[in-house]
Amino acid sequence: NLKYSADHEWIKVEDNIGTIGISYHAQSELGDVVYVDIAEDLVEIVKDESFGTIEAVKTVTDVNAPCSGKVIQVNREINSNPEIVNQDPYGEGWMIKIEIENPAELDSLMTAAKYKEFIGS
Repeated sequence: NLKYSADHEWIKVEDNIGTIGISYHAQSELGDVVYVDIAEDLVEIVKDESFGTIEAVKTVTDVNAPCSGKVIQVNREINSNPEIVNQDPYGEGWMIKIEIENPAELDSLMTAAKYKEFIGS
């Protein structure tokens, strides 16, 4: 029941609420996550725009919004325990929850089967 972006973010939609994180593939490509930076004052995200960064031992990468919405919760646990993103990217390693503004934006995202095809697994 997840949808995926080409930038390797996932979104789980329940009613009009979307929970967003990065895929297992993304975290494995990054390696050990050492820092997650999501702005304290983040109130809104815009589809395809960065809403934070993930720093791993090897690199730093943006986390992009798979759809637009009003931010209703940020997972602060990953600030103090960034390794959760590696250990449980689809569970405790989620990043933000939003109220989805335009559900039609979800139509451009990939199903799990399409995403597996996209990453070649």
